[in-house]
Amino acid sequence: MKSCLKTFCLFLLLSACNTSDNKKVYKPQSSGNINDLSVVIDNILWDSSVGETIRSTIGAPLYGLPQDEPQFSLRQIPPSVFSGFVKNSRLILKVVKGTAAATKFYKDPYASPQRMVLVSGMTNQEISDQIIQNQDKISKAFQTQELEEKQRRTKKSVFNTTSITKQFGINIQFPSIYRIAKQVDDFLWIRRDIKTGTVNLMIYTLPYDDNITKEALAKRVIKVRDSIGKLYIPGPVEGTYMTTEAAYTPFYGNAKVGSLNSFETRSIWQVKDAFMSGPFINYWIEDPVNNRYLVAEGFVFAPSVGKRDYIFELEAIIQSISIKE
Repeated sequence: MKSCLKTFCLFLLLSACNTSDNKKVYKPQSSGNINDLSVVIDNILWDSSVGETIRSTIGAPLYGLPQDEPQFSLRQIPPSVFSGFVKNSRLILKVVKGTAAATKFYKDPYASPQRMVLVSGMTNQEISDQIIQNQDKISKAFQTQELEEKQRRTKKSVFNTTSITKQFGINIQFPSIYRIAKQVDDFLWIRRDIKTGTVNLMIYTLPYDDNITKEALAKRVIKVRDSIGKLYIPGPVEGTYMTTEAAYTPFYGNAKVGSLNSFETRSIWQVKDAFMSGPFINYWIEDPVNNRYLVAEGFVFAPSVGKRDYIFELEAIIQSISIKE
C-alpha cells in the first residue's frame, strides 16, 4: 500500500513539473505604425546630449529621399508612463543612466512581435558612446523587425505571381493592390496608384560578371537603368523618359536580398525635360547558378508628400525575392 502511495505521489509531482515546464507565457500583440520607434528615456536625458545623439544617429534622415525624412519616427516616452499598453510598442529603445555601459538586444520582452534595445551607461557620455558605436546594429535590428512586419501584413492579400515566377524563376510577394503595367520577354513593371502619384517596381535580368569591380559596377548600374528608363518608362510628353538625376550623389554598397548577395544603389530619378522626380532603390542580385543578375528596382512618384514609407514598402517586396529551385 505504501509503495502504491509513493508511486502515485511521484506521478503527481512529475505531472506538475511537466505542466509548469510546458506552460506558455501569454504576450499581447504588439502595435504601432511601421517604423515608429518608442524611445523610453527621461525628459532630462532626452533634452541633453544623449537625446541629440539619438536624433542624429537612429533618427537621422534616410539617404536617397528628395526631402529629409527620418529612418524611424521617434516618440519619446518617460519611464514613469512606460506601462500597460504602452509596453506593446513593436520597436523600443530604452535608455538607462546609472548602470554599467552596455547595449543589449531583446526579442519579444513585453509583446509579440517586438524588438527592444537597452542602452545604459554611468554618464551621458558613456550612453552617447554606446549609441554611436552600435548605431548600425541598432538600426539593423529595428529595420529587420519592420521588414518582417511589413511582409506579414502583405501576406493578408497577395498578388497572384504565377506568371512572374514562370517568367523569371523567382518567388516574390507583393500586395494585390498592385497591377502589371508592362510584362515583356525579360522585363516586368508593376505599379500601384496612390492619391498623389504611383509606387513602382521593375524587374529585369542581365548577364553575370564575377570579375567586375565595385566602381565599374556602380557606373554600369546608372548606365543600364537610364537605358531601361528610355526604353520602358515614358514621361508625360512624347520623347520624355525616366533617367537618373545627375546632380544627386548615389549611395552604393554591398547588401543582401534574403540570402543572396547583391549590389545596392539609392538615389533620385527624374524625367528628362519634365518636372517629375522621386527616389529609387536598385538591387543587382547575384544569381551565378543561372549566370545572371536579377535586377529589382523600386521607384516612387509622390509629389508634396513623404516618400519614406513607400520606399520601405518596395524594400519589403524586394526582400521577399528568392530564386526558385
